[in-house]
Amino acid sequence: MIDYPDLQLYIGGAWRKTRSDMPVVNPATEQEIGRLPRAMASDLDDALGAAERGFRAWRRTAPSERADVLRCAARLMRERIDTIAHAITLEHGKPLAQARLEVIRGCEFLEWDAGEAVRTYGRVIPSAQGTRYIVHHQPIGTVAAFSPWNFPLSQPARKIGGAIASGCSIILKAAEETPAGALHIARALHDAGLPPGVLNLVFGDPAEISDYLIPQDQVRLVAFTGSTNVGRHLTTLASQHMTPVLMELGGHAPVIVCDDVDVQDAAVMSANRKMRNAGQVCTSPTRFFVDEKVFDEFVEVFAERTRALHVGDGMTPGVEMGPLANGRRVAALIELVEDAAASGARLVAGGKRMDRPGYFFEPTVLANVPSGARVMSEEPFGPLAIINPVSSLDEAIAHANAVPFGLAAYGFTHSAAKADQMVEEVECGNFSINTLEASLPETPFGGIKSSGYGREGGSEGLHHYMTVKNVSHIMKLEAASAKSSGD
Repeated sequence: MIDYPDLQLYIGGAWRKTRSDMPVVNPATEQEIGRLPRAMASDLDDALGAAERGFRAWRRTAPSERADVLRCAARLMRERIDTIAHAITLEHGKPLAQARLEVIRGCEFLEWDAGEAVRTYGRVIPSAQGTRYIVHHQPIGTVAAFSPWNFPLSQPARKIGGAIASGCSIILKAAEETPAGALHIARALHDAGLPPGVLNLVFGDPAEISDYLIPQDQVRLVAFTGSTNVGRHLTTLASQHMTPVLMELGGHAPVIVCDDVDVQDAAVMSANRKMRNAGQVCTSPTRFFVDEKVFDEFVEVFAERTRALHVGDGMTPGVEMGPLANGRRVAALIELVEDAAASGARLVAGGKRMDRPGYFFEPTVLANVPSGARVMSEEPFGPLAIINPVSSLDEAIAHANAVPFGLAAYGFTHSAAKADQMVEEVECGNFSINTLEASLPETPFGGIKSSGYGREGGSEGLHHYMTVKNVSHIMKLEAASAKSSGD
């Protein structure tokens, strides 16, 4: 039997125990599985000092050596995948197979950033004789990072990998409800030889930690993944100190289904992806706008697939969807479903909490949802899909753009003209055609509008962790020539 890890802070290269009065709960059983250590102001001061010292050394470390540490850590995590995935399923509830895939994805993020570490190229700008203009990319400094509970390992890995590859130090406040993934990354990096202070891991009250860290002079970047409301608050706090931010915030992803596709394939693919991670994904396909010619068939196939999903404890073999991560999500979904039904929406499948221990909610399908229903403008962040008919592509695009979010969007079509129109007109940072994969390590990921600012992944992924310094160098050629001719 693999045990849940002993949770500790990681500061200055050493593990630290502190007051542990916050329970970590298994959402499949509602039973406590661990106690979260709470960082006090003194711990945060120590982390700031350690990060400052770590940065001074790490910024001078060769990019190839930074890359070696990241690759070594990724290799160790792959070797420990069973232990890590077990911990993630215990604290989050997702099926064990999905937890294993998350560990692999986190390793891929570290490995990609390792490769990018040696490609943070500057450039020489053409100039007059005797003059050089040289552009350098340099690490920005200490990063205060905040990761969410829905992906306990892969989300921390994105921020840790970007910071370390760039030569920065980082203080990560990982999610208090799902802390084990970040803990295992810290263990792997420690064992891989990361110098003390480059990574510091803290837990505790989110507001207390963010309010304490962000105003500090040592903090040069705030990186956050989470809700739009919290992102706005942190951005406001950072702006008071002229600290730049990297924000990956909420979404409410539209899916446009044209009438020229295989409806069976599109509906099954959509249902599977919608219910992945119990729908607790910022890029989760949620608002389906389906051509009226294929609408009824799409709804029928989608609902049939959701009803067939095996829902249960993520530790049970064959389970396809686990519980919601916490009771707050259950309450929020109940409210959204009730409001939609009162507005005239048609409940096709699911719609209520399951009668069993744990935070289980039925995979839910709503059809013909009026635009005034709350769920049309509020991200459900759970296993709830909205399917509405449209009479034209123009109408579908208008509906897709009708919310303040712009993270991910999807389209199903085999028409080059329709695909081109969607790419041009749908407002989002990531658009996928005939696939529901929104993010890969090698592609830039981020949103527009209220979905955030900046990009993670791809060749753009390290940009926010670095500053741009232009060096103008004028050489005194005449004096040098005169000295040379006199020798």
